Amino acid sequence: MAQRTHFDDTNCAIAQALDVVGDWWTLLIVRDTARGVHRFDALQRELGLSRKVLTERLRMLVEAGVLSREPYQDRPPRHEYRLTPRGRGLLPVLVALQDWGDTWVLGEGTTSATTDAHSREAARVHALKGTRLPELRLSGPQEATLDPVAASPFTVLYCFPGAYARPEAYPPGWSQIPGAPGCTLESATYRDRLAEFTSAGASVRGVSTQRPDEQRDFAAKERLGFTLLSDADLTLTAALRLPTFRAAGTSRLKRLTLVVDQDRTVREVIYPVRDIESSVEAALRAVHP
Repeated sequence: MAQRTHFDDTNCAIAQALDVVGDWWTLLIVRDTARGVHRFDALQRELGLSRKVLTERLRMLVEAGVLSREPYQDRPPRHEYRLTPRGRGLLPVLVALQDWGDTWVLGEGTTSATTDAHSREAARVHALKGTRLPELRLSGPQEATLDPVAASPFTVLYCFPGAYARPEAYPPGWSQIPGAPGCTLESATYRDRLAEFTSAGASVRGVSTQRPDEQRDFAAKERLGFTLLSDADLTLTAALRLPTFRAAGTSRLKRLTLVVDQDRTVREVIYPVRDIESSVEAALRAVHP
C-alpha cells in the first residue's frame, strides 16, 4: 500500500485538508457513499479496490470523522459506512471537482448551463436511467425537509439553474450564459400543465441550489401550485453527480429533468434541455400509462 504523505504546514487549511482527503481513492469513497453505496462489498465492486486497500481507506476516514461505521447485521457482524456532517461538508468539494472536470477536462473551458447532446457529460447523466435515487431530504417551503420523491406513482424533478421574484436578483451576465435563461418559462409551463401531470398520477417538483426563501418568493410570485426544493447543500447534486456550473460564486444546476417512479427508480432522463416546452411535453409522455 502506498504511504500517505503527512503535511507539516499546520497553519494551512489546504495542506491539513489534504492530509485527510489527499489520496484520490479517499475522495472516490466519499463520492460513492454520497451516492448511497454504504457496504464494504458494494464499495469494492464500484471502485475495484483490493480488500486491504479499501479497509485501510475506510479505517482512516472513520478515524478522521468523515465516515461513521454503523452495524446493520449481528451474525456475522456487518457494518455500513455513512457520511457524517464532516463528510457531507466535502460534497461541495466533489461538485467543484466535477464541474472543473466537465468544463476544463471534458469540455472547452466555457461557462454553460447546458451541454452538447453527444457529450460525455450528457452520457453520464443519461446513465442515471434505471438507477435508484438514494434516501435523502431537501429543504422545502416553511423550513421543512422533504423527500424529493413524492408518494405519487411518478415524480417529475425538473432541475433548473435559478429563478427569482425580482429581475435585479439574477447574477450579472446571467442572460449571456448558454442555457441559463428560461427558468421562469419552465416553471410557468409546468404550472399551466400541472392538472395533466396530476391526472397521470405524477407530482411535479422543481429543484435548484437557491436558498429556500428565494424559491419561496419566486413560487409565490408565479403562483406555481407545486413544491420547489432547495439543494443548496448539494446533497442531491452529489448523490446523482448532476452537472453544474458556477455563477456569482455559487454552484448552479444545469437544466435537466428526471422522471422517478414510486420505487425511486429513474425512468426517464431529459438532458440537455434545448426547448423548454418540448421537454415538459416529453416529461408528460413519460408519466402517461
